Amino acid sequence: MKILAARYVLPISAPPIEDGAVALDGELIVAVGSRESVIAQFTSAPLEDFGLAAILPGFVNCHSHLEITGMRNQLDDVEHDFRSWLLKLNGLRAELSDEDIIADAVAGAVEGARAGVTCFGDIGRMGHAGVAALKQVGLRGVVFQETEFSPDNSTADDDFLALATKYEKLREEETDLVKIGISPHSPYTVGSRLFELIAQYAILNRVPLSIHAAESADETELLMHGTGLFRDLYERFDLEWHSPHCTPIEYLERLGVLSTKPLLAHCIAVSASDIQKIESYGAKIAHCPKSNAKFGHGYAPFEDFLDAGITVGLGSDSVASNNICDLLEESRFALLAARNREGSHRFITPKEALEAATLGGAKALGLDHLIGTLDVGKQADIAVISLDHPAIQPVGDIHAALVYSASGRDLRFTLVAGNQVFRHD
Repeated sequence: MKILAARYVLPISAPPIEDGAVALDGELIVAVGSRESVIAQFTSAPLEDFGLAAILPGFVNCHSHLEITGMRNQLDDVEHDFRSWLLKLNGLRAELSDEDIIADAVAGAVEGARAGVTCFGDIGRMGHAGVAALKQVGLRGVVFQETEFSPDNSTADDDFLALATKYEKLREEETDLVKIGISPHSPYTVGSRLFELIAQYAILNRVPLSIHAAESADETELLMHGTGLFRDLYERFDLEWHSPHCTPIEYLERLGVLSTKPLLAHCIAVSASDIQKIESYGAKIAHCPKSNAKFGHGYAPFEDFLDAGITVGLGSDSVASNNICDLLEESRFALLAARNREGSHRFITPKEALEAATLGGAKALGLDHLIGTLDVGKQADIAVISLDHPAIQPVGDIHAALVYSASGRDLRFTLVAGNQVFRHD
């Protein structure tokens, strides 16, 4: 039993508490309230007072690629050309050993822990690397085994068997903290037949799915018209692929994929009808505003997602396309980008941005019964953020201070299931 106290406690599920405290018993939260009331409830529990700081739920990075952390700053010369970026990425990945990839994933997990990230939704071709990284650093997460490049229906049955075999083997490594899912990479890299097989398998076996969807104008052009740079890529590799002549979201609906309630990453090029479909099927969105902007792909309609009732979490994407894993910075960029988007009809608030970085991500990964808020009975996944930097002072509204002024470098303490994974005194 122990008590953590600070100038502010942000349960997320309730208003901030000034001079608040959180009591922990092992991996569970057992009390949240004013410092005075929590100490009175557990008079013999040791108290750690962080002073001018904020205690809040750990951040949930619901879309990452830990295994390519080593490619940070290695692809920035081709970021203006998404196809060239993907091809160079795959070329660099082919040069790495399994040991290299695991080491890169661990480095990414450490970076996240140091920035208050307690849970990842991680996608990887070598799923084992993400699992190994989360276990080694002590983090929570869902690791999605990604498909290989497989747009041609002629290989779908063999591709599915290979994927299912990888998934089942990876499931043997599940723990209380680390769960396994599948990621059919995207509508332009996975054929319709393989998508259907994965959707059926996911529904029957309750497998969580995560998919890159509606990420770029090039993807939309391919799906709508069958033309553009991805079509050129198929022809280069002599692959057969037929355009469905619809939006990426409509395509996923036709194939039964939306019925799996997937976590859709990006969703930049979406129509009002697409948004309605995402909501009606109960699909979720991983919003990655910094990665989107770096590629020049555009602004996803963040406030439209929220106003439609869609669950939205934040994702850093890979540090090859973002360069840092910092959910406070991601929340700030998400807010500012949404306000500056052409056609934006209201201002996203700092409170909404923090909710997306915590509870939204937990819901997106199906873990909100365990994490995402500081509530009695939930897991003690906690971040403590120092507020004593001159750039943060003075604090008026605590939500605004954290989103506008703080960063992951202000982290003092990160706990997962009550266990310390990072501390900076």
